[in-house]
Amino acid sequence: MRRFRSLLAITCLALLTGCSSSIPADPEGTLERVTGGTLRVGVSESPHWVETTEHGEPAGTEPDLVREFAERLGAEPEWTEDGEEHLMEALERGELDMVIGGFTDTTPWVDFGAVTVPYATEERDGARKKHVMIVRMGENAFLVALERFLLAEGASA
Repeated sequence: MRRFRSLLAITCLALLTGCSSSIPADPEGTLERVTGGTLRVGVSESPHWVETTEHGEPAGTEPDLVREFAERLGAEPEWTEDGEEHLMEALERGELDMVIGGFTDTTPWVDFGAVTVPYATEERDGARKKHVMIVRMGENAFLVALERFLLAEGASA
């Protein structure tokens, strides 16, 4: 019996050691790559939330939040402006890290990316709309870092 307990203890220790990797994880290493590097952001115009400007730097609520998030990671945002469909395809291929564009939690793009927790709400057309951002599917450490940032900024959803 004593030998069995020793063997069981060694087996449990080995299993716990094997599970010591960082959870949540990014299979493609997004958070690690972005930290101190470049945050690749797809931008689709949506008045108030994301507005394009003549000099190529987007303005509005979401670009301001992204700039602050990037700053906290020591990253520089790189903006790609396009239509939603092209941006979501680029996100799915790993060419972008996130996409912003006034998306709500009822976005039809959930098959192309993972949505954040709602970070803001607005009344529109007699309904409450909860706003989200979209990140590359499976990059859970990056998603958690962004969600923690959004919640710390006072997500109001």
